[in-house]
Amino acid sequence: MRDTRESRLLLVLLIAIAFALITVDIRGGQESPVDGARQAAAAVFGPVENGVASAVDPIGNAIGAVRDSGERHNRIAALEQENAALKAKLGSDDRNRNRLRELDAMLKTAGAGQYGIKGAQVIAIGAAQGFSWTVTIDIGARDGVRRDMTVLNGSGLVGRVTTVGPTTSTVLLANDPDFTVGTRMEKSDELGFATGQGDRPLLVQLLNGKAGVKPGDRLVTFGSAGNKPFVPGVPVGEVVRVDPLGGSLTRNVHVRPYVGFTKLDIVGVVVQAPRTDPRDMVLPPKPKPAPTVTVTVTPPPPDGQNQTQDQNRQQGVKPEDQARQPDADNPPQDQGETP
Repeated sequence: MRDTRESRLLLVLLIAIAFALITVDIRGGQESPVDGARQAAAAVFGPVENGVASAVDPIGNAIGAVRDSGERHNRIAALEQENAALKAKLGSDDRNRNRLRELDAMLKTAGAGQYGIKGAQVIAIGAAQGFSWTVTIDIGARDGVRRDMTVLNGSGLVGRVTTVGPTTSTVLLANDPDFTVGTRMEKSDELGFATGQGDRPLLVQLLNGKAGVKPGDRLVTFGSAGNKPFVPGVPVGEVVRVDPLGGSLTRNVHVRPYVGFTKLDIVGVVVQAPRTDPRDMVLPPKPKPAPTVTVTVTPPPPDGQNQTQDQNRQQGVKPEDQARQPDADNPPQDQGETP
């Protein structure tokens, strides 16, 4: 279209008409006279708009995703950190609960034996090249710990203190080959000496070669002079095997210790010995044996007797009446006349 005077006048006229229609539409509101024309235009151009939108939306979504990717990445990172923190907290809570159970068991053991203890935590194990079973605990001379003090936990005897520093101490475990402790059998009071054998049961030499002992018997510490290095009455373990009698003056038994030396955490150092020997009071109560149930099975009667009993039930004959009835196959014999 050429740029002439008539074309300019036509453009001005169209613009004026457009403004007039807009003004009429706004003033008319819902009853606008151009509402019908709007609906017709929407019916014609609506499908075209939807097609264009469906073609453009993926591009717009991609642009939005790129624009928001930084924010989403930050949110994912924050969620991952929260998840890691929750897992760490859960693990810490489980560990704290385990420690509380160990501490509670140790306090009960100390209370039963009237031992004055200082609680400690195992913070290190002995060097492997030393070929010894030792651990390091986080209390020392400043906490009142001295050399040759008994160490226990909620299960029983752990070991004895061998080296003391200002804030830490070294404990020789009861399963070390260089460890020896005097023992006393429960009830029978048979005395012996227990020696560590590493990851094997303790070897106990009973002083009485003819002592009566069997698997399941339990031992406690006998105690030392001046209660060092061992206080009396601390549970040691349970007999699992008894060697055959020999010609020696002693008798060897193998004892499974109550303490798990590979999973030590909370322990206690006995800084004050009991006033009296607790004897067997610190040993845990023995589990009650399960009750024995005897079942007696009654053999079923012969088949013929079962059929007779079924017929009698159907005819209403009682068992006592059946006993009085004569047997058809064996009629009673004539006993003769009584003179």
